Amino acid sequence: MTNPADSLRIVVTIANQRLQLYQAEQLLMDVAVSTARNGPGETSGSECTPRGRHVVRARIGSGCAAGTVFVGRRASGEIYTPELAKRYPERDWILSRILWLSGLEVGKNRLGEVDSMRRYIYIHGCPDSEPMGVPRSKGCVRMRNADIIALFDRVPVGTRVFIAE
Repeated sequence: MTNPADSLRIVVTIANQRLQLYQAEQLLMDVAVSTARNGPGETSGSECTPRGRHVVRARIGSGCAAGTVFVGRRASGEIYTPELAKRYPERDWILSRILWLSGLEVGKNRLGEVDSMRRYIYIHGCPDSEPMGVPRSKGCVRMRNADIIALFDRVPVGTRVFIAE
């Protein structure tokens, strides 16, 4: 039996702030994203976006409303609004869906001080007022809410992700 994730792959390119979803060689999705304000890097605490080969290890938020707020990977019971943002200006908003990434390259993005999963590196939604195509995250790959929901609905656990500089 074939795993549906085997024919899918996500490519994130830090230089041009794009995410592309492919099935075999067919481009299914091409959208602007926002990677780390601190640029590429793998070290824990750096707030950089890790490079290299990853896999979607967990999918969080299936069936949640668009704009659902996640805290510690759990729905908080809140839906994002500008008013909520004004009440909590310090929050790093993780909205709608989470694709939690795990590195596949020991010493580069897996295990020790470079482990992407232990760094809580996600592809996730953010407020639609945040600019895309501009590095602004704390290491994750941010997407528009409609885009992360569309991506989430297409990719199973096990989907390969390549983050290129």
